[in-house]
Amino acid sequence: MADLKILAISGSLRAASFNSSLVRAAQKFAPGGIAVEIYDGLRDIPPYDSDADGDTPPPSVVDLRRRISAADGLFIATPEYNYGIPGVLKNALDWASRPAVGSSLAGRPIALAGAAPTNFGTVRAQLALRQMFLWTDSRVVGKPELQIFRAHERFDEAGNLTDETTIELLRQLLAALAVKIGETRGA
Repeated sequence: MADLKILAISGSLRAASFNSSLVRAAQKFAPGGIAVEIYDGLRDIPPYDSDADGDTPPPSVVDLRRRISAADGLFIATPEYNYGIPGVLKNALDWASRPAVGSSLAGRPIALAGAAPTNFGTVRAQLALRQMFLWTDSRVVGKPELQIFRAHERFDEAGNLTDETTIELLRQLLAALAVKIGETRGA
């Protein structure tokens, strides 16, 4: 079987982000048959403006939509800001969700994860994403959930995921995404 292509997006712009480290860990620890490509263009996407979303949307938006459409599924690692998702991630997903008919997110299998230094991880941010993806009719993996709390204890100083339990949950989540992709193709 050919590799499934997963596009991984970190919702953080911070250089030492646990969530950017998490997408790199997804690439490193992906089960066989899954190739993870990291999207690093969030910083280049302008604020959503429907006036700019006509026949010639910004090149960074065209690239994002193209890369989402070319992927078999998405892996999104989000931090939690003020009980929600970061504005830059929401903005990118707003661009990706348009046009509503033919959106690159429509029917797209998606796995969610997140890492935070707090005791609650990214529970609320992931709930906000799940709610948003109802509108786009995306196919979000239900379980396992991967909410990495006290992230500073699970990554080393270089940003490598070192916690074996978390690595196993990450592998299980990516495997569940592969199953969701198969189900979506068979639907």
